[in-house]
Amino acid sequence: MSKGSGLYRGAKLTLSPILRGLYRVKAEGLENFPKEGPVIVAANHLSFMDSLFIPLCVRRRMYYLAKAEYFESWKTAWFFKALGMIPVKRDIKKKTEAALQSGLEVLQRGEVLGLYPEGTRSPDGRIYRGRTGVARLALRSQAPVVPVGLIGSGDVMPKAAKFPRLWGNVRVVFGRPIYFDRYIDQAEDRFVLRSVTDELMFEIMSLCGQEYIDEYASREATEVIPEDFRIPLEELTG
Repeated sequence: MSKGSGLYRGAKLTLSPILRGLYRVKAEGLENFPKEGPVIVAANHLSFMDSLFIPLCVRRRMYYLAKAEYFESWKTAWFFKALGMIPVKRDIKKKTEAALQSGLEVLQRGEVLGLYPEGTRSPDGRIYRGRTGVARLALRSQAPVVPVGLIGSGDVMPKAAKFPRLWGNVRVVFGRPIYFDRYIDQAEDRFVLRSVTDELMFEIMSLCGQEYIDEYASREATEVIPEDFRIPLEELTG
């Protein structure tokens, strides 16, 4: 077991009873989650806490993407490693291509990658149009996508909040894996990428019950969490 794996497990063992006790986290549909092989987890995004609630419910280790700069200082490196974050190297010409490559490496190892298709947290509790980065990864890796609907996490820690509330009720609903094998040979077709993304967003919307808005969510200057902490793929629009 690697040092990173031990840190991840330690953080999960420590945080699980606290999060479950404070927020009564309830997972539904876990029987849909693949027990092995590469998996992309795609969820709606209401709160910074989403990246804690989803891994809390999944037995397999999950990975998210973060800027490599966050790992340069020991003061922050341990925290990001504990949350299953992996650094995205900036020495590749295009930032989005670097993110794609980092995500592909996780999936090629047969592991679980968590992403937020909206690219940012919802500004008003509604679900917004998805970015096509998740579709690109799904078609390039041929990994199934598990849609996830988060309910109640926005009440625990609203977008503008700097600290979470010490109470709440959170549901994490896992849908059936979606396979996009029929589009494998069209991985660079923009119309296909948009179709795959829209299909995925419909499934997520069905799980979380949020109202859908067919436009991209805006990122305000007041964001307290760096955009790359959530998902660097947000620049890949369709």
